[in-house]
Amino acid sequence: MPHTGQQLEPHDESVRRAEEIVARVLARQGTALASTDGQDTRNDAGWLEREARAGTRRIRGLSTELEDVSEVEYRQVRLEKVVLVGLRTQGTEEEAENSLRELAALAQTAGSEVLDGVIQRRITPDPATYLGKGKAKEVAELVAANGADTIIVDGELAPSQRRGLEDVVKIKVVDRTALILDIFAQHAKSREGKAQVELAQLEYLLPRLRGWGESMSRQAGGRVASGEGIGSRGPGETKIELDRRRIRTRMARLRAHIKAMEPSRHTQRASRRRGGVPSVAIAGYTNAGKSTLLNRLTGAEVLVENALFATLDPTVRRAEAPDGRLYTLTDTVGFVRQLPTQLVEAFRSTLEEVAEADLIVHVVDAAHPDPAGQVSAVHEVFDTIPGAREIPELIVLNKADLATPEQLVLLRTAFPNSVAVSAWTGHGMEDLRLVIQDMLPHPRVQVDMTIPYSRGDLVHLVHEEGEIESEEYGPEGTHIVARVEARLAQLLREAGAQDNT
Repeated sequence: MPHTGQQLEPHDESVRRAEEIVARVLARQGTALASTDGQDTRNDAGWLEREARAGTRRIRGLSTELEDVSEVEYRQVRLEKVVLVGLRTQGTEEEAENSLRELAALAQTAGSEVLDGVIQRRITPDPATYLGKGKAKEVAELVAANGADTIIVDGELAPSQRRGLEDVVKIKVVDRTALILDIFAQHAKSREGKAQVELAQLEYLLPRLRGWGESMSRQAGGRVASGEGIGSRGPGETKIELDRRRIRTRMARLRAHIKAMEPSRHTQRASRRRGGVPSVAIAGYTNAGKSTLLNRLTGAEVLVENALFATLDPTVRRAEAPDGRLYTLTDTVGFVRQLPTQLVEAFRSTLEEVAEADLIVHVVDAAHPDPAGQVSAVHEVFDTIPGAREIPELIVLNKADLATPEQLVLLRTAFPNSVAVSAWTGHGMEDLRLVIQDMLPHPRVQVDMTIPYSRGDLVHLVHEEGEIESEEYGPEGTHIVARVEARLAQLLREAGAQDNT
């Protein structure tokens, strides 16, 4: 019989409802990956990388018992068979279920097998074990019965709460933040992405270092271990103090490393700006279909995977509006509820792509159980990026082919200026292209010039960067009436184009 995940009253109806909650959480169709589960992607772009990722998933047989863990608390999240634990302190029962479903999808993305789930209702988390004493013992019995080796808590645990819960359940306890950080570590590819993830992990780890056995008090004996002799001996640092110092040193190096890579990103951005090419950033909740939309709009071959946080490194591709104007599309990292603050800080340079855009295309999974909650979570992240909320935003209701008509009507009511599309099938993409075209910034300077035939390169630039109103071929050159950026207008005058105004 499935485990009773939530027992608010000791009667059969409560037990039945709790069993239904667990069944929904554990069902594949109940996870955040359900809306695109089963789509055949074997022959599309990125399938080789998906195969490689699947090959590096967690392998069975790794021990995660506490006695097998090294002295320092920094332990790789080797997730295997897990039990999920959620705490409902406020909000509705449905919201608590949706959050636990998302946690199940995160665990699956990390390579885990979800065995069971528990939701407890409390006014506030227990300061000692997060759950109440009775519920913690109940979870320990559940763990023993199912042979689980890890518990994932749907929230962020204080170090003392995690230690207290581990002491009761006798297996490793991981919170939501550690799980997300582990997924990021698996998916990071670029040098900058890997450095950002490592920095976030170390920031999370530093206040959570935990010594085992004698390591809490064992001292290194000053510099005597290095053979420096007389004058160097002393009490030295304890093992945990030494670990903290090493982590701080590594964090300083990583920050310097990330800062050193910023000029390259700024140079690329400035180059696009100088060319007068508008920039569009694709943002949204993880697994909403951002990469699929980028591929559909640009013909790019960006990795598409039915997993959370499949894209970590920003991808920039060129796109063309129906009127022929060029613009850039940037695929950014997906957001999620309770996105760890460490990740927001570490990925600051990546999130700048959103702040520097002329238009934000906010992709929403229309088939998700709580799309409005996803929009709110993304807006919370936008609030941490200076200037992001001032940029024009277009909400795109993706996966319209999987959403019910009732869902689409509700979303259209909530977001009246949105566009419903299916990036997978191509439905609604022409309408989306036209809306993006209308929302792109227009060149500000009107020019009426005759460009000599010897400067065909300038005519090409006007076609690429400007908006052509009329074009005629005369005896002295190409007569063009257009709107262009001030930089290009000045370039035309300096090149000797005849001004007809």
